[in-house]
Amino acid sequence: MQIWPHKHIHTLASFSIEDYKTVFELANRFDALKNAGTKKIPALQGNLVTSLFFEASTRTKNSFELAAKRLSADVQTFAPSSSSLTKGETIIDTAITYSAMGADTLVIRHSSSYITFEIAKKLDAINSKTSVLNAGDGLHSHPSQGLLDIYTLIKFFSKRSLRPEVLNSKKILIIGDVNHSRVARSNLWALSAFGAEIILCGPKTLVPDEFDNFLKTPSPNQIEDPVKSRGSITISRSLEESIKIADAIIVLRLQKERMMENLLSSIDSYSLDYGLTPEKLSLNSKKIPVLHPGPINRGIEISSKIVDEYPNCLINNQVANGIPIRMALLYLLSKYKK
Repeated sequence: MQIWPHKHIHTLASFSIEDYKTVFELANRFDALKNAGTKKIPALQGNLVTSLFFEASTRTKNSFELAAKRLSADVQTFAPSSSSLTKGETIIDTAITYSAMGADTLVIRHSSSYITFEIAKKLDAINSKTSVLNAGDGLHSHPSQGLLDIYTLIKFFSKRSLRPEVLNSKKILIIGDVNHSRVARSNLWALSAFGAEIILCGPKTLVPDEFDNFLKTPSPNQIEDPVKSRGSITISRSLEESIKIADAIIVLRLQKERMMENLLSSIDSYSLDYGLTPEKLSLNSKKIPVLHPGPINRGIEISSKIVDEYPNCLINNQVANGIPIRMALLYLLSKYKK
């Protein structure tokens, strides 16, 4: 395997096609080991993975920690309420402290956008060898979720062999609160890299017209797009019409905790217009896959009948796929020539 080119993972905007394929192929190998009954390998024995979660998390936090343990890494868990943050210590100083303790990788989730860039810049300035892996920063990015979502879709459409190219020209419908979703932003970079035609559907307050130009917005310090030709983004206000032409659906949670103002007339009216129900899903003649990054607001953005009874609801697949994807990322960071 070639040396991994990224010391830190902040955003999928910086991923090349080769980077994606490397992650997916490695995740597939890790998944195959699990399916063969091998749940733990010594790939990261002696490595220290530190989990710094400043926001609540069930899936991402536990998935990263389980991934590290399956690679035989030592896992160090940070608890904000019992840390020196309560005494006034800064987030960056907290990260430097854990780096000084010997952390090989800091897995960081925080409510501030671009905070992982700031932490990584400071660590690099003091010649730290510690890598930073973004587990969700504000509204900006959630790389591992974007990777596991696209990996889940590729596995669904590929059937036998893993072929990311299968997403080319596929119409992927993303429904809901795109404006407040770091997951959606990561999905846009990942899906477009393989030529998907992305349809964003929701009210203007949650899916602003400006998302038409999203793929033209570079990340901090990024000079050029590593993907030469991307898919497209279109915006729709009609869920019914969008469902009719979709090849797959990703439903987003209403992120009320991130909304700084009242953006909806009512939750009921939103659910009526943009909630995914079996009746609306039946407008598509195919049994298209349905994804949701979780946590789910049942009966608001998605019907319980779809979650519990629809055969191609892939929510549990996403959760399961998150482990080999995160194993791949932790392993690849260890291969960066530090």
